[in-house]
Formats: sequence, C-alpha cells, structure tokens
Amino acid sequence: MKKRLRGKLPYTVCIIIALVAASIFTVRLADWQLIHGKEYKRLATRSTSFNSDSTPTRGEILDCNGEGLVTNTTHYKIVFDKLYINGKKLDTTVLDLVSLLQKTGDKWDNVLPVSFKDGAYSFTKNSDEDVASLKEFLKAGKDADAARCAQQLYTRYSLGGDFSDEQKLILASVHYNMELCGYSNSTPYTFASDVSRDAVSAVSENTQGVAGVDVQTYLVRAAQNPTLAPHVLGALGAVSQEEYEEFGSNGKHYAITDDVGKFGIERACETDLKGVGGTKIIQRNSDGTIVNTIETIDSRPGNTVWLTLDSKLQQVAVQSLETNVKAAQAEGKSECEYTGKKLQGEDCESGAVVMLDVRDFSVLAAASYPTYDLNKYSEYGDYYTSLASDKHSPMYNRAFSGTFEWGSVFKPCVALAALEEKIITPDTKIFCTQKYDYYPSNVVECMHRHEELDLRGALTRSCNYYFAETGRRMGIDTMYLYAERFGLGEYTGLEVEESKGTLAGRDSTSWMPGNTVQAAIGQSDNAFTPVQLATYAATIANNGTRLKTHIISKITDYERQTVIADYSAPEQADNCGISAENMKTVQGDMLNVTQSEDGTAYSVFGKYKIKVAAKTGTAENAGSDHTTFICYAPFDKPQVAVAVVLEHGVKGKYSMQVAKDLLDAYFDAPAKKQTQGS
Repeated sequence: MKKRLRGKLPYTVCIIIALVAASIFTVRLADWQLIHGKEYKRLATRSTSFNSDSTPTRGEILDCNGEGLVTNTTHYKIVFDKLYINGKKLDTTVLDLVSLLQKTGDKWDNVLPVSFKDGAYSFTKNSDEDVASLKEFLKAGKDADAARCAQQLYTRYSLGGDFSDEQKLILASVHYNMELCGYSNSTPYTFASDVSRDAVSAVSENTQGVAGVDVQTYLVRAAQNPTLAPHVLGALGAVSQEEYEEFGSNGKHYAITDDVGKFGIERACETDLKGVGGTKIIQRNSDGTIVNTIETIDSRPGNTVWLTLDSKLQQVAVQSLETNVKAAQAEGKSECEYTGKKLQGEDCESGAVVMLDVRDFSVLAAASYPTYDLNKYSEYGDYYTSLASDKHSPMYNRAFSGTFEWGSVFKPCVALAALEEKIITPDTKIFCTQKYDYYPSNVVECMHRHEELDLRGALTRSCNYYFAETGRRMGIDTMYLYAERFGLGEYTGLEVEESKGTLAGRDSTSWMPGNTVQAAIGQSDNAFTPVQLATYAATIANNGTRLKTHIISKITDYERQTVIADYSAPEQADNCGISAENMKTVQGDMLNVTQSEDGTAYSVFGKYKIKVAAKTGTAENAGSDHTTFICYAPFDKPQVAVAVVLEHGVKGKYSMQVAKDLLDAYFDAPAKKQTQGS
C-alpha cells in the first residue's frame, strides 16, 4: 500500500504544480486582457508606433493685383528616414551620396567646423562659435585642438579603420549633425538642402531600392522684392512663451520650436497664415519592419492674405523717396559750402510717404526710407546686427510709426474748425506784420510780411501770422476736438502696428495760453504719423467723412479660390461735423495752393495735368527743418490722397516731387486712364 502511494506521489505533485501554474496564468491573462487590457494595448501600440510629422505650409501675402509679395517657392532636399533606413549600411550610403553630389556640384549639409587637408586637421575659418559649441558638445575642454575633437567624434560614432581620414570626417560630420537635429524614428534627417535638379535625378536613379533615402520637395518662404515693403510685410522669428500661449489659445497648434510673425502683416495675420502640419502614425513589428500606416492626419496650408498695396505704386514710392532724400541732402551740402551756414538740408537722410484710396481709405503705397532687405533680415546674423546699429534706423517704420511735427499742413484743420465755430468767415481779414508777438514768450515768425489777407490768401501763401491769431481766438480745446475727428493723434484703424501720435493740448503734460498759437501752425507738441496725415487729407477730400484706414483687402484659402474674409467694404470711423459750405471753402483754398501763382505748391503743380488740392508745410525741429506735403486728386472727383515727410529736407520741392511721382504713376496706369473722367 505504501509502495503504491509512493509511486503516485510524483504524478500528484506534477498535477498540483500544473494546476497552480494554470491558475496563475489564468489570473495574469485576465489581468492583461480584462482589467488592464486597454492600458497594455496602449503601451504596446506606443512601443511599435511612431509619429511622422510634416512641416505646415505658411500662407502667402499678395498685393491688390495678386502679385506675390511674400511667397513660397519649391526646393529639393535629400532626407534620411530612420524608420526605413538600414542602419548597418548608413555609412556606406552617406559616402555614396557625397560622391554623387560632388559630381553634380551640390553640397551636403556640413556643420562640422573641422577640416582635413594634407594630413592635418584644423578648425575652419570664421567658425569660433561653432568650434565652441563642438567643444562643449564633446566636453573636450577649451584647449582641445581639431585633431582631438575629430578623434573623439570617431570614437563616439564607432568610425574605425575601414575608412580613410577624409571619409571618417565626412561620416563624423553627418552623425554629429544628426545628433544635433534629434534624428529619430519620428524626426527624419535632412542630409542635403536646396539641391539642384541634376542632383535630384542622380540621387533618384542611384538610390532605387535603398530604403529610407528620399528626395523631397519643400517650400522656401521669401519676399519677392525684399526691399519693397519690409516694414509692412514683417518677418518671422522663434515663438516666445507669451506668443506660444497667446496663439495656442486661438485654436491653432503650436510647437515650442515654431516660428511666428514678429511684426507687420506676418504678425497681424499670424493665425490666418499659419498652416497645419500633417501626421502619419506608422506601425512596425519587433524586428523593425513597417507593417502599416494606421492613421493619417492631412496637412492644411495657411490662408493667403491679399493687401491693398499696389506693388507698382509701392516701387515708385520707394525709389522717389530715395531720390529726393538724396537730392535734398546734396543741395543742402552745396548751400552749406556756398554760404557757410549750416542746417540747409545737409542732414536730410530719411523720410516717408503714404498714398490712400479716398474711396475706401485703403493703403495703396506706404514707404519708409531708408529701407532694408527683408530676406537678409530674416537670416539675422551680421546683416541684422548692422541694421540694429545703423544711426539712421532703417528698421523703423516711419510711414506708420514715425511721429513728426508737420507744420503748416495742419492749417486746413484749423481753418475748418474756425469756420464751423464762426470764429472767422472766408472774408475775415488779418494784417500780417511778419512777426506775431501777442504772447511775448511765444513769438511766431512768418516767412514774409503778407500784410492784409483773407482766409484764401492765408492758406494759399501759408501765413503763420493769420493762423496764429485764428488759433488764439479759437482756443486749444476746440482746436484739438476737431483735429481728433480728422484722425490726428488717433489710431487710423490699420491692422498692423502704428503710433497714435501726440495732439497738442490734449496730450501735453502742461499748457500755457501762448502755446496755442504755436499749435495752430502745426508746431508745439503736435506730432503725427504720415498715415494719419494721409487719412486727414483723404477725410477733407471725402467732405469730412473719415473712414477706417486699412491695408488688408481679403483673405482666401491657399489656392486663392475661396474668399474666407472680405475687408474691402468702407467702414466709417467718424464724421468731422463740418458743413458742406465750409468744407467747400477750404477745399477751394487748397486747390488755390497749387493753381494760384502765389501758391506755395504752384511751382510743381501749377500746370499739372490734373487739378490737385494741397497744403505744404515746414516744421522746425532739432536740425534742419522738415519739409512736409499733403494733397488729394483729382480735385473734382478725388481718388487718392498723399502725405509726405522728408526729415530735415528744408526745400518743399522735394516732398512735393515725391507726391507728384506717385500721382504720375497712379494716373498714367492704363486702368486709371479709363476711370479718370468717370
């Protein structure tokens, strides 16, 4: 009996062990499948799936005629995809590709600041920052030479004796750059950027069957004419933490490595211009073989922004500004040499001009001089540094943000306010003795002794005495209330950055009664932007109705087929409250400025092909006087208004010439010839 029991014991133990094992397995299986099934499935998917993201395409910026201002052009690059490439053959593949590119004259992306020549290693020239970064990366110490850095790289990337020194350095550079760029299953590596079509053909032909090496297209964003309107268009830069939170809250996905618009249209239309990148979720098995693309999120390009700017008019504005600034400076230097007197315009080095369409207050041209190259600016580096240190501040947008004293161009506003408040009538006469000294501490000098003048004569000949007395009678409070309604010292409504300016009396920290006479001739604390003065001129042309000034016409999809938003409809901002009779009086007086032989703009516009209403100005400041000019045309049926300032330009003919060049370009255009008489 005992024998039989001893014989069955091993079987019993085995059965018990098997049952226990089965029980444990059943419990674990239930845990895996039923209790934590979803979690383990997610982990398993995560371990065998990888996201492959594409860079979003940013929308383009066009002028009013559909001409490209900032556009995307197609380029080619050679890319390694770690998900597909054979890691054991990577080094051989790299060397083959380098050989191909050398034959086509293309370059691969070599960021390693080490070279090998005549059996010796050396650091490349002008690469101090890159060398410092390499040494820090290798923890090689500040005194490490090029040979030591190279050897550390060879060790790091297991580059043995199968390759020559030249080949090892090439491979070290590629591996180094891969590491810097975060080359991984989810981040492909760009081996060569902007390669030629010959390289594309050669690489495509010689890498057939080589998995993971691909020639891809990509878009390069650039200004088509980089000096045309850099202040308006703006540029991109790395997103800040504040911008990341701001733009991310608008429903757009941003990565901390994204670029965003920093100023101008790029900034104002950031959420419209930004596209959405695509995502592919790729699944592979345990030996690395791709088995499926389990999900694809399509990319979506950003929208296209259409501006009201006309590229041809903008080009005229840029060229005319440069020409006339240089001409004013040259004449000033000549006069200094001849007379021995300074402040004759020899310090004229900058200026701005804005042209608006009177019918909807859209910006047709807005130029600031000096200008700069937007494409070079976007690269930063030495060019950006030179711009930042330039005493003439070329990056400063004088057209929208520059605030200047404008002098006598302020007088039509004073005249309209005084007429409306019945301070004067068109026939009111004031005797000009050349020196207005009602307030001894605020004496106003007139260019001439005009003697007795009515309002028309005072505006035509720009009599300071007349307007100083008119301003005194009216008072500063009434004066600035009307100026506000004309948009002076007010935001115009532009979608991009602009300055509000300063309105004398309202924005002044202190005020004395005598200051009023200076304010009435456009001096004192009055400081306005060119776009405000263009808006002011357009408001007079529009019989006192001020519209919202704007520079964005519409937004369409990337293909330019579907209109997403239309901003072309005029939007009223204010009405100046001037009667039709008073408005007609001052409009006629402004016409007289160009048509009367006594008019200050007669020399340039007296025999012009189109009747122009205008006002000239000269403003005192530190340095030579500014020369300013506003106008609108045609007088009978206004279409455009212009405002010009040449800093320290002195001679009025130069600011008037800028306006004339723009009017020539506008009215000589074939389309305008057909509508001019309508």
